[in-house]
Amino acid sequence: MDITYPIIIRMAKTWFRVGGFKIDMQGTEHVPAEGGAVIACNHNSYLDFIASGYPGERNKRYTRFMAKKEVWDNPVGKVAMNSFHHLPVDRSNGAEAFQVAVDALKRGEVVGVYPEATISRSFLIKEIKSGAVRMAAAAGVPVIPVVHFGFHRVQTKGHARDLSRGKAVVIRVGEPFFPTGDDVAAETAELKRRMDALLEECVNAYPADQMEPGAWWLPAAYGGSAPSLEEAERLDVEEKQKRAERKAAKAAEKAAKG
Repeated sequence: MDITYPIIIRMAKTWFRVGGFKIDMQGTEHVPAEGGAVIACNHNSYLDFIASGYPGERNKRYTRFMAKKEVWDNPVGKVAMNSFHHLPVDRSNGAEAFQVAVDALKRGEVVGVYPEATISRSFLIKEIKSGAVRMAAAAGVPVIPVVHFGFHRVQTKGHARDLSRGKAVVIRVGEPFFPTGDDVAAETAELKRRMDALLEECVNAYPADQMEPGAWWLPAAYGGSAPSLEEAERLDVEEKQKRAERKAAKAAEKAAKG
């Protein structure tokens, strides 16, 4: 039974009204009214869960997101995540995480995944991982691509939060397709192709009066100043290295004190 989800959805809709958001969402009929499905969403902001979960709400389908199990270590986090029926994932055990998702899909749940794994600084679709395709094939359910554009203007990696009113958000839900698992690489490439096409549709549908030339939130391919895919990847590598260095320094400091 879902109690928390409907409340949060009502709060989100209130925020949309108060914040003057201009939501343009199409394709919600592609989210099945019943049965399992994998929602494969692009990852360009800290609010992607809203964009990828919102389309299913039209059919009273609540998306169960895969999240790192450490969130459940916090008492408050545990209560919150369990109330949404989200799926704890041990990132050190890929096989277990995969099975958790497949079991949920077979129970008829809608499972949300981010094939890009990390936020795209370029705001284009990065190379995607095969997990969404493989779990859909294993469970015998469709993959439904969901791509959004606009929430990254509110809050994303490397930029200050911007809560100013009137931002446009475009969400497109693609047609479902059923991976067989016979050629995972080809089916993953097909998912990437579909997500690329949906992103192009989102950007082309974005209100012209908000498309500022050179805007940081606009991909360079569309006249913005966001980094290219290659530059974004370099920044990701640098960030990962710095994170590892900080972790090593903390471990060394702890060892020295012990």
